[in-house]
Amino acid sequence: MDFFWQAVAVGVGGTVIMDLWALIQKQLFNIPSLNYALVGRWLLLMRKGKFFHNTIVQASTQYGEKIVGWMAHYLIGIAFSLLLVLVKGNNWLQHPTLWPALLIGLASLVAPFLLMQPCFGLGVAAAKTPAPWVARQRSLVAHISFGIGLWLSALLLTYV
Repeated sequence: MDFFWQAVAVGVGGTVIMDLWALIQKQLFNIPSLNYALVGRWLLLMRKGKFFHNTIVQASTQYGEKIVGWMAHYLIGIAFSLLLVLVKGNNWLQHPTLWPALLIGLASLVAPFLLMQPCFGLGVAAAKTPAPWVARQRSLVAHISFGIGLWLSALLLTYV
């Protein structure tokens, strides 16, 4: 398997681990995860020239928003995995280490904090939410789980 497809597999695996962690948090601690339909709604409304919202929840529902949101979630995970492999090289795929994967997981916080949340009407780093530090902490934990998932997925690939 060449490095591109390995990076794709690592990105999918990292995103799956992130989603599994979100499911565990929901089941054990009643912590809600992001509704990816809202991501899809945002992306689909861009076709109509609507990039910023007072609140994405009040924006009109779009046909296919759930599938578009979930696809975007996984494509973004793949993109960050590709970034990791481009920065660290094919050698990282052969001998994965935790720190580069964790750093990419942390770097991926840029997307929600500086792009998605402001465009959703939630402010930079969820500043306009009722509990910004709770939202930030949850995002941090989610993206750390993504970084750990990248590393675990790359490790798994070394045994396949």
